[in-house]
Amino acid sequence: MAKNYRNSLRGNSVLVDGDFNKALRKFKKIVEESGVLQDLMEKQHYVKPSERRKKAKGAARARWLKKQSQQLLPPKNY
Repeated sequence: MAKNYRNSLRGNSVLVDGDFNKALRKFKKIVEESGVLQDLMEKQHYVKPSERRKKAKGAARARWLKKQSQQLLPPKNY
């Protein structure tokens, strides 16, 4: 129901029909999908472009190493 209202209402909002907890869960999901909290966390302090690149490169390396470790064959049991 919240998805229908998301297009018609401005901003992140949910109409409460009766169950407040259900409306709160829907609101949290909408906020998470919109990326508002992610933007807020990124803007709390300035990160130099070189630090941003270094962090992204480290994350890419970690993803690559994780993928490589998942592709290893299991040890032979003989």
